[in-house]
Amino acid sequence: MDSPLLVAALSSLLLLLALYLLGGKRRRRSYPPVAGAMLQQLLHWGRLPEYMTELSRRYGTFRMLTLTCNWVYTVDPANVEHILRTNFANYGKGPMTHGVLEDLLGDGIFNVDGAKWRHQRKVASFEFTTRALREYSSGVFRDMAAELAGIVAAAAAAGERVDMENLFMRSTLDSIFTVGFGVNLGSLSGSNQEGAAFARAFDDASEQSLYRFLDPLWKAKRLLNVSSEAAMRRWVRTIDDFVYAVIDKKIEQMGRDEHEFVRELS
Repeated sequence: MDSPLLVAALSSLLLLLALYLLGGKRRRRSYPPVAGAMLQQLLHWGRLPEYMTELSRRYGTFRMLTLTCNWVYTVDPANVEHILRTNFANYGKGPMTHGVLEDLLGDGIFNVDGAKWRHQRKVASFEFTTRALREYSSGVFRDMAAELAGIVAAAAAAGERVDMENLFMRSTLDSIFTVGFGVNLGSLSGSNQEGAAFARAFDDASEQSLYRFLDPLWKAKRLLNVSSEAAMRRWVRTIDDFVYAVIDKKIEQMGRDEHEFVRELS
């Protein structure tokens, strides 16, 4: 993946200079401390989760500066409750975030606000009722947890290192697809090649979507279909092909089940 490190560095320096020059003219308000700019995030890209965790432990709530806005990060439980529950409607994704994530997430529940979000939530709620969790979903999650534990135990017995983040991601994908579509991707075990290819594409596309927040040139790259955005297009195509194939099989299966049910009644 290409890196817009030079552009980000210049942008960060210009931003910090502008804030310094304008700082004395602005009315003082209470803001979270500034922990850095997107340049620091790019410099720590290879260990970004660890770097952000270190900042969270140091500040609790803090800002990271970019040319377009200030990103606010928080691990304070009171702030999290305020954002996700008490005043949820005030913290929408907004058009910028929707545009960045649209290629991967479309108008799904994680990428919309208002009426669209309420509709998506209502649709998703049918899959996670108390009865569904008790009768089916909880069994799927137990089976996946057992499979994951077996992989970790085997690695421990052999003295091998494992990437827990990758294992958790693959286990989650397998669980959600099994619950939602009745299809086991097999990405954790590697038994389903198409499922494993989907999981890799989804992981790569998710990383590129995050990278877009730090790359001011991503729209130009997408328009020209070059560099990381050309790869993004291939990953999204792989994801779409797999998901639509699963949906088609599910519709076909439901049609057969309905036909058999009607035949038994007649």
